[in-house]
Amino acid sequence: MEIDSRSAVDMEKEDDRCLIEQVELTVPKTDDPTLPVLTFRMWVLGLVSCILLSFVNQFFWYRTQPLTVSAISAQIAVVPLGHFMARVLPTRSFFQGTQLEFTMNPGPFNVKEHVLITIFANCGAGTVYASHILTAVKLLYKRKLTFLPAFIVMLTTQVLGFGWAGIFRKYLVEPEKMWWPGNLVQVSLFSALHEKSKRPKGSMTRTQFFLVVMIASFAYYIFPGYLLIMLTTISWVCWIRPKSILVNQLGSGMNGLGIGSFAIDWSTISSYLGTPLASPWFASANVAVGFFLVMYVMTPITYWSNIYSAKTFPIFSSHLFMANGSMYEVLDVIDSRFQLDHGEYAKKGPLHLSTFFACTYGLGFAALSATVMHVLLFNARDILDAFHGNKKKDVHTRLMKSYKSVPTLWFIIILVINIALIIFASVYYKESLQLPWWGAMLACFMAFAFTYPIGVIYATTNMEPGLNVITEYVIGYLYPERPVANMCFKVYGYISMTQALQFVMDFKLGHYMKIPPRAMFTAQMVGTVVAVVVYQCTAWWLMSDIRNLCDTSLLPPGSPWTCPMDRVFFDASVIWGLVGPRRFFGNLGEYSNINWFFLGGAVAPVLVWLAHRAFPKQKWILAVNMPVLLGATGMMPPATAINFTSWIFVAFVSGFVVFRYRQDWWKKYNYVVSGGLDAGTAFVTILLFLTLQSQNINLEWWGNKGERCPLATCPTAKGVIVDGCPVL
Repeated sequence: MEIDSRSAVDMEKEDDRCLIEQVELTVPKTDDPTLPVLTFRMWVLGLVSCILLSFVNQFFWYRTQPLTVSAISAQIAVVPLGHFMARVLPTRSFFQGTQLEFTMNPGPFNVKEHVLITIFANCGAGTVYASHILTAVKLLYKRKLTFLPAFIVMLTTQVLGFGWAGIFRKYLVEPEKMWWPGNLVQVSLFSALHEKSKRPKGSMTRTQFFLVVMIASFAYYIFPGYLLIMLTTISWVCWIRPKSILVNQLGSGMNGLGIGSFAIDWSTISSYLGTPLASPWFASANVAVGFFLVMYVMTPITYWSNIYSAKTFPIFSSHLFMANGSMYEVLDVIDSRFQLDHGEYAKKGPLHLSTFFACTYGLGFAALSATVMHVLLFNARDILDAFHGNKKKDVHTRLMKSYKSVPTLWFIIILVINIALIIFASVYYKESLQLPWWGAMLACFMAFAFTYPIGVIYATTNMEPGLNVITEYVIGYLYPERPVANMCFKVYGYISMTQALQFVMDFKLGHYMKIPPRAMFTAQMVGTVVAVVVYQCTAWWLMSDIRNLCDTSLLPPGSPWTCPMDRVFFDASVIWGLVGPRRFFGNLGEYSNINWFFLGGAVAPVLVWLAHRAFPKQKWILAVNMPVLLGATGMMPPATAINFTSWIFVAFVSGFVVFRYRQDWWKKYNYVVSGGLDAGTAFVTILLFLTLQSQNINLEWWGNKGERCPLATCPTAKGVIVDGCPVL
């Protein structure tokens, strides 16, 4: 009997053990269902956080130096406020004896309230992407767009993803393998902020360690953020021969291959790929291999072989060029109806891309087809198990059974209402939005079709392949020369999927922190709607209050209201919607061979699958993730070599060296370090912006003159004339 009892205990412990080691080491396996969640202070602090972050982020979005305030700022700031409210608010009950009975102070401020407040803050911190459409149509295209259709577009793009998230939560939240690495930073931070253990002798608690890291990060970022900006890009190879184009191209971390370049700046390291401390090593290794192959194999071969006249243009650039290497003035080929002026386009000639930029589009195509094929080959059994409910529930899923789930019908109702509103806006406001109803339905179908496969990659690697290029590509072919339609199609096809995955990621965070699903649903829905209202009202107010907002030709010199981020979105709508992919990648363009990347991306996972079948004992083969490897450089540009070289180094130290050889330290501090670095950098960024940068108080000296690789953007073809470059 004693042996059987021990065996039962061992089996129970084994059942409670998580398959994913990082989750096993980080996520608590306990729960207290009695903790109050939807409390008065949660609503107050959550709504205030959401409104403030929404207003601040939209207000600064239009500025030449846009500032994004992340949710982690609110996550830290509300802790003392929550404890203060727990001490001072009255504890008496209101409406006693009725279903409406509640108290403003149900007891100590707890971690579950804190999680929901952070969910509200996430809604305010995440940009409402469709606001780009509002800005582009009203300010850049100068067309009429009234408040109601703009609100419908902004609201539906945000909430549409909620429907997709509800449909796929069973397959992307409950399975143990869908572990969402990025959430472990938040879980560790919540645990540290609510830790009650005493400080071990000669050591620090996680809360103390977090505060030390945050303060150190705050103090240090003053240097790369203001006093010594060169720390963001140290490209020392360029210093060897600063007047050599070749050396500049090789050494520049901003405009070249970035050989030897590095950054000692957390914002540079984490800006595009996210925190390297949250990335599992197998995913980081795929990113490293993909970056090496693209940057140090593909780019040199294509450039110095002069493929697509590569030497006529910079080795690394996202700009559009004329055949002679000069910049292409896109606005010159727009007619009065905001469609392509065929006569002017014929005079100026076709648009040209740098060969690197053209190839990165191809890699985006490849990553998309690789994602679909990878999921079919490696995750088909998981899909069937989840569909039939055959998979054994892990400890966290079993604990969540204590709470009522959100009926799928709720999500379907939200989805149907959203689609009806989208069709209404497409038909009733067709002149303003240009998107026909069938285009809106096709965008919804694309978002639905790709949410699961991209979600699988994101949930297991912390890397998200994007749909932005393929959505622009599809509608550009089917409905060309209509830029506003292209923008609307992109936000419904791409952004609704991105929103869905953000909602699913929040569901998983609630899963780890044992938040009642219906409380999470309420916080996400209310926070999303409030954020949309605040974002639109703020944008509308700025448009009416600031004269010539975003119009650089009419703004006074030095004006901070140049809207650089909206200008990028506008330019993309011109390229894909006005000129159209047919003049780039079709029979009217010179880059048609780039379409072969679709086939290459589909074949690549098959090769990995065949290799695994042939050599089943070689476990490393399963670590090869072609969607991540091919899509590693999908952020380039605007991401540059410096963002990757430094990120890969930190990911290697954390995910391989420390995780393998100092696992106890990794378990206790890895994610806390990430949260502390994020928080310190966020707070000092806000401080520097409000006190110095917003007043144009800059420090001019040698250490703030950039990376000093001035010739990295110069062409190397003979006879090409570019300002600031030698003519070869």
